[in-house]
Order: sequence, then structure tokens, then C-alpha cells
Amino acid sequence: MDDLPGSQSRAGGAPAPPSSPAQVPADTAAVTQDDYDRFVRENLPRNFFGHFIHGMLGMTGFRLVNAPTFVPVYLHSISGSDFWVGLGLSLQQLGAIASPIIGASQMEHRKRILPISVALGWLMRLQILGLAVSGWFLTGSPALMCALLFLFLLGVFQGPQRVAFQFLLGKVIPVGIRGRLNAWRSFAGGLVAAGLSWVAGAYIVGPNLLGNGYATTFFLAFLLTSLGLTALRMLMREPEPPSVRQRVALRDRLKDVPNLIRADKGFAWFMVARSFAMGMRIGQPFFFLFAAQQLGLFEKANPVAFGQVVGVLSFAYMGGDTVSNLIWGYLSDRGGFKSTFVVSMALQVASVVMLLNFHTLPLLMVAFCGLGAAQSAYIMSSMNIVMEFGHRHDMAMRMALSNTAEGLMGAAAPLIGAGLSLAGGYPAAFYATIVSVLIALVILLFKVDEPRRRASQG
Repeated sequence: MDDLPGSQSRAGGAPAPPSSPAQVPADTAAVTQDDYDRFVRENLPRNFFGHFIHGMLGMTGFRLVNAPTFVPVYLHSISGSDFWVGLGLSLQQLGAIASPIIGASQMEHRKRILPISVALGWLMRLQILGLAVSGWFLTGSPALMCALLFLFLLGVFQGPQRVAFQFLLGKVIPVGIRGRLNAWRSFAGGLVAAGLSWVAGAYIVGPNLLGNGYATTFFLAFLLTSLGLTALRMLMREPEPPSVRQRVALRDRLKDVPNLIRADKGFAWFMVARSFAMGMRIGQPFFFLFAAQQLGLFEKANPVAFGQVVGVLSFAYMGGDTVSNLIWGYLSDRGGFKSTFVVSMALQVASVVMLLNFHTLPLLMVAFCGLGAAQSAYIMSSMNIVMEFGHRHDMAMRMALSNTAEGLMGAAAPLIGAGLSLAGGYPAAFYATIVSVLIALVILLFKVDEPRRRASQG
């Protein structure tokens, strides 16, 4: 933390050149870059702790929702069809396609974005609460329709919320310690999530606690994520930057997008790689269903045994996520986030290959552990590397464009997976996942440079 004054340690990136037409003063007091750096430095312990608590509790709750176990199995239990499983997860990604860009255009000109970030966070959490309440009080088609609606709205609000909170992190956490922050909060949150997922499978889903074990699990996710958001709101101190972008209409801002992409080929290729990386979602909704099929759980029709295996494999997935985060965080701080992205793609391929070929519970646990580790590396690297391309003024829009590119593939992937599964079984979807992720890996290796290395060379 002592290296904060250095250009690469500044949380908000390099200051805008004085002649930049996009630059306007943050306020009439003409906040300088030194003032900004001093505020970041003085409030760093408090802001670091606030982001740690928010990330730990928030990631715990959202892991329960986004893991390839609880939501896919819940959708399958109320619909009995792989198609609805794929459609539900597709709708979640579909909701996140346009909303990041719209959200970014509403943040770039603001001196402070914590209030809008918190509002978006609550709107996300209300959708998880909706999943819980509809699961408790509805069954069959009404429950399915509500689940699809809440998943879609979760994606709508998740899109700009991810931009907002990464933008906040970029303002107050220096680049040299972002990996460590992500590592420790993910490690702590993962420990809680892994234990909670086992408890949820064995003692909530299996015995159908409160009438619907899945709904009860979603309600726990709502409580945890709400506590994390409340802690951040109470702890965080947000600085006003030396300058912000001039406010323009959305359609005028969109006209800048082609130039923003063309100006940085590394960023452009990163967006392509991130899109293909989302090919992991082709097979992801069906990982547990395939494992359950191989273990003969559908034939046994034992809800308690089924719930226990859900818990065990969720524990393995989140355990892999948890333990590996410390590795990814320190690897990213030392070598940049591209290296972590590359490892993520290679590990994803290896884990899917293992899932296809080994069908005993212990080996399936190892495969799910690898999938969790790959997912944690992907999330950490893909979200953080975006902040290091280009200028601070364009940070929110770069994140929005990257998330939108990811969302397009993320929306199509589960539907592709559902179609392939119906036509050729689950392995067909898994092979498509492998091909897509390998393409992402090749692009990363040969087309995407490490943006942190540019600064060190310049």
C-alpha cells in the first residue's frame, strides 16, 4: 500500500490530459490528482474492509444462486425439462445484455456513484427474494413462470450493478492490491458458501425445509447479500475524482463506442476472448444433471440422497473456488490478470473432460472442484483486467461493453446447450463447451496483451 502515489498504484488510473474535451471539473473546488490520491490513501483501510465484507457476504449469497447446482436443479424440479433449465439461465444473461451500457452512460458523468450502486444492489437482491417467495407459495407452471421472470430481472439489474461496483472498486483500491482484495474476500466468502451449500443440500433441500428447500436456500442467499450491501454502504468513503466525463445523450455516447474499441486492439480481442469464454455456459446448466444421471440418482428417486449429492458437489465446486482464490489473487498481482484468465480457460477444459470420463462420486467431486476453481479465476481476471485498458474516463463504458459482449454469448449458450442436450445428450453440450473455451484460450495467448506490462514498458 506504500506505493500508492505511483501511476500504476492510483486507484482511478491516470489523470485526464488537460485538453481532453471529455474532462470537466469534479466540483468548483478543482480537486487535484494529489487531493484524490491523498483521499484514497487515507481511507484505504476503511474502504478495503468495506469491499472485503461486501464481497465476502455478497459472493456467498450469489454463489448459491449462480452455482451450477441449485438454480438448474430447481428449474428442472418444477418443469421436468432441460429446455426450461437452459431458457431460465439464458434469460438471466439476456437481461444483462443492454443494461450495462445504459447503466455506464448514467455513471460516467457522476462525481459519486455509491448511491446508484446501492440502489442497483437492492434491486438485484429483490429478485432473489422473489425466487424464494414464489418457490414457497407457488408450484408447477406459475412457479416456473415467476422463476423465469425473476431470473430475467436479476440479469437486468446485475448488468449495471457489476459495472457500478467494479467502478467503485477501481476508484478506491489501487491496482497493485486488487488481486489480494479479490482473493481474500472470495476465500472468506467461499468458505462460508461451501459450508452453507453442504448444509443446504443435506438439511434444507433434502428434507424440503419450510415446504421448499430450494426457496429456503434462495432466502438465505438474499439475507447474506443484503448484509454485505448494508455493510458497504455504512463503511465506504467515496472520493470525488479530479475530473469526470461530460454528460452526453446515450445515443451520442454510443457513437463513441466504435472508436473506443478500435483505439485498443488488446481490449477488442479481450472482448472476443471473453465472449468465447462464456461458451462454458453451454454445458454448465447440465453439469449436475449429468452427474446425477451417471450416479443413478434419477432412478433411485430418493429425495434425501439427491439433496445430499447436490450438497456434496456444491461443496466441491465452492471449495475449489474458495481454496484457489488465494492463488489467483497473488498470481494476478504479480503477473497481471491475463495470466489468471489463461489458467482459468485451461482448467475449465480439463475439468469438463474429467466430468465426461469419470463417473464415481469422488472423481466427480474433483471435477466440480476444478470447475469451481476455473470459474473463480475467470471472474477475478475478466472483471479486473478491464479496468487496466485505456483511460479512467472510459472505465465504466469499457466494463459495460465487455459485460455486454459476455452477456450476448451468455444468453445464447444455455439455449445452445439445451438444444444439443435434447439432440445428442449432455456430452454434446460439453464438447461444444470445450471447443468454445479452447478458442478463447488461443485468442488470449496470441492476441491479447497484458495491459499492466504496457505501463511498465512505457
